[in-house]
Amino acid sequence: MKFNTLDFLKKFGQILALWSVATFAFAEESEKFNPYGLEALWGQGDWVAKGTLVILLIMSVGSWYTLFAKFREQSKLFANAKDVNTAFWQNDSLEKSIDQLDQDGAFRYVAENVVSAKQDYAGDLAKQIPMNTWIEMAFNRSFEEIHARLSIGLAFLATVGSTAPFIGLFGTVWGIYHALTAIGIAGQASIDKVAGPVGESLIMTALGLAVAVPAVLSYNWLVRRNKAAMAKVHSFSADLERVLLGGSKPK
Repeated sequence: MKFNTLDFLKKFGQILALWSVATFAFAEESEKFNPYGLEALWGQGDWVAKGTLVILLIMSVGSWYTLFAKFREQSKLFANAKDVNTAFWQNDSLEKSIDQLDQDGAFRYVAENVVSAKQDYAGDLAKQIPMNTWIEMAFNRSFEEIHARLSIGLAFLATVGSTAPFIGLFGTVWGIYHALTAIGIAGQASIDKVAGPVGESLIMTALGLAVAVPAVLSYNWLVRRNKAAMAKVHSFSADLERVLLGGSKPK
């Protein structure tokens, strides 16, 4: 189970670029200009408002990319679990069975680590520990590494889910500040003076929620799928441990 940081950054940059192009293309194709819409907010807003929009955009793109990337990774693990149940235990040799597994899959990683640990069970120091304890230690190390790999990106989703509403709220406060400034300069609270800043505030609030809600839902869903995936790995490991300790293969 390998994770290439450079590939992740390249794909993230490509998605962010496509998202930005699509957004501005949609705005240019709009038949009627809305002076209180998102396009007006970007064109008339100051650097604080634009910076807030960019941060929310990065959070949104990152959340969706993490969702699809983790879903693909989990789906691959579930597919490997089906292969283990149907073909792994049909071979006479454990080595041949391991060779049939996905080279970058979690199940092969566990099997290779545990078989290697059994082969390293030699010497006076190792003999002081029972073989089943020695093998269980190898299993536990593999479980921790696989779980850590599956958890990559979930912290980002949790961070987005908890901070995006407050970033949107910051944009809301900034918009209200602009409204109050416009009223003070004009000397009267006319609708044309405050409509723009108030509309900016409402848009910021909506965007913050629109970014946070999918991130929270994605985080909870992926966490549940991670638990189901680890259950598959634990089930396979229990059968493999029984075979390594001299037991029979599962039917």
